[in-house]
Amino acid sequence: MQGLDRDLDILIEAARRAGEIATRHREKGIRSWEKPDDAGPLTDADLEIDAMLKETLTKARPNYGWLSEETPDTPARLERESVFVIDPIDGTRAYSEGRSSFSHSLGLVRHGVPVAGVVYLPVLDRLYAAAEGHGAYLNGERLQMPPRDELTAGTVLGSRKHMREEYWPGGPPPLEPTYRSSFANRLALVAQDRFDAVVSFRDAWEWDIAAGVVILQEAGGRVTDRDGRPMRFNSPGAKQAGVLAANPTLHRQLLDRARGAAA
Repeated sequence: MQGLDRDLDILIEAARRAGEIATRHREKGIRSWEKPDDAGPLTDADLEIDAMLKETLTKARPNYGWLSEETPDTPARLERESVFVIDPIDGTRAYSEGRSSFSHSLGLVRHGVPVAGVVYLPVLDRLYAAAEGHGAYLNGERLQMPPRDELTAGTVLGSRKHMREEYWPGGPPPLEPTYRSSFANRLALVAQDRFDAVVSFRDAWEWDIAAGVVILQEAGGRVTDRDGRPMRFNSPGAKQAGVLAANPTLHRQLLDRARGAAA
């Protein structure tokens, strides 16, 4: 089995190459179109980055499986111990509209658990990286979420509708919702302690969150699905039942409210 430190190096190198491709397409003009069934936008950069990542990563690790938003899925990955879980551009609409908040999300899952991940925002030159047992970093600086004992006024990354009372039988938390188009970036920003939590009651694609999950966990946070269950990745449907992420104390308090405990 390859060492996680080298696996992470490979992901970092590939993420930076993805950023170069995304930048080049922006400079020459992006071609974009809508996917069938209202599945969102797609650009020529998504496809070129996806092809580059698949060639680069599977050449470096030929025994690893592959799951990517822009590659047709096959059952072969389910038989692999280690699987790359990739979103070539997370936040494609933001990318195509010229905004800076898109990212490249590159995760590695082993036995269903995210063990290494990189979230790279090339316009802002922010590279978040983590490997299990090795910590989480932003541009080489260690990330460590500070302790917080009380669920008081703060900010949550997620849709405003997910703060409605219907989702919180125990009372909506006193958190002001704000939004970022890249799900991976949301998790990384909480790991950086710029926001307090990520909440989504909608099912989440694994390629959107695998890299961010290991970054947040290695920074000292806790991530579960919306019901508080541990996530197991490389699932047949490639989806998780929502996301609840924060430092351990806030996570417990948010989960209590979602389960109906009195505030």
